Amino acid sequence: MAEITLTEDCMRLISQFENMTGAGSRDCIVDERNDRIIFVINPGDMGLAIGKKGVTIKKASDTFGKRIEVVEYSSDAEQFLKNCFLPAQVTSISFSTDGDGEKIAHVDVRAEDRGLAIGKEGKNIFKAKRLASRQHDISDVQLVQDDEDF
Repeated sequence: MAEITLTEDCMRLISQFENMTGAGSRDCIVDERNDRIIFVINPGDMGLAIGKKGVTIKKASDTFGKRIEVVEYSSDAEQFLKNCFLPAQVTSISFSTDGDGEKIAHVDVRAEDRGLAIGKEGKNIFKAKRLASRQHDISDVQLVQDDEDF
């Protein structure tokens, strides 16, 4: 697994988030470009992190002064990538290696979910790439373009 180095700031954010929500968190990325904090939470803690009708995550967002996004961790790289792209529906994922032996994920989403998977200004694909790299040693995440979509 990739080695994750948490900054002091991230450790503080994780601690605050866990105290606020009760959801265990294993990683945190402060994305200044998109004014958000992304937490990778333990499997099964999604309900705790979001809370009834989104109350808990809204409270956390107000406290931190940034949008909060949560992705549920999975030790299975394929499932983890699917979680990264939610709510976009991933139809298939395949893996290959480039000339340097780096692992690349090829992700196929439903045609109608393609914009959602990429996100405004590429923020969702950016999130998937960063998290896949940190959690599963995947050097790149690419959306597959089906010819039949055109």
